[in-house]
Amino acid sequence: MENSPAEPVTQTAIFAGGCFWCMEPAFDSIPGVLSVMPGYSGGFLENPSYQQVCEEETGHLEVVEIVFDPTLVSYRELLRVFWRNIDPTTKNRQFCDYGPQYQTAVFYLDEEQRREAEESRDEAQRMNLLGASVVTEIRPASEFYPAEEYHRQYYKKNPYQYQRYHEGCGRNWRLKELWGGKKG
Repeated sequence: MENSPAEPVTQTAIFAGGCFWCMEPAFDSIPGVLSVMPGYSGGFLENPSYQQVCEEETGHLEVVEIVFDPTLVSYRELLRVFWRNIDPTTKNRQFCDYGPQYQTAVFYLDEEQRREAEESRDEAQRMNLLGASVVTEIRPASEFYPAEEYHRQYYKKNPYQYQRYHEGCGRNWRLKELWGGKKG
């Protein structure tokens, strides 16, 4: 009898970085990231719709759930990518998107993730990002609900619309202003 190969051990990270359309590409091409799923977390309503979340009826944030192979990419590295793709100094807003669903947060799944998230937040604060305080929350994970199909891989399915949104939102300009040549 042959031994079947062991299933790879995976871990999950959940990050709220504003618009989930813009967070997907930041993680999609990282070796060791197995999947990036946009969705909703942190609220009180089961199975919220995009409309309900946008109308601020559910308490959810837009998030990405990342399944990764920790032998190929560390949680710490994913945190580094997360910070460099958000403005951690604004509350209830990311770039041109306004509302509590766009608050930035790290949802931790265990105490090790909590510790690493808090350490990475403290490192970002020490960088003195334009003299502003880091307001990104570190929260225990709650139920994750996948976003509707049309949101998944939006940047690939609708490249023209995505590019217009991404560029028009001022995201690249603000990220350069905040993070410039600073290393994590």
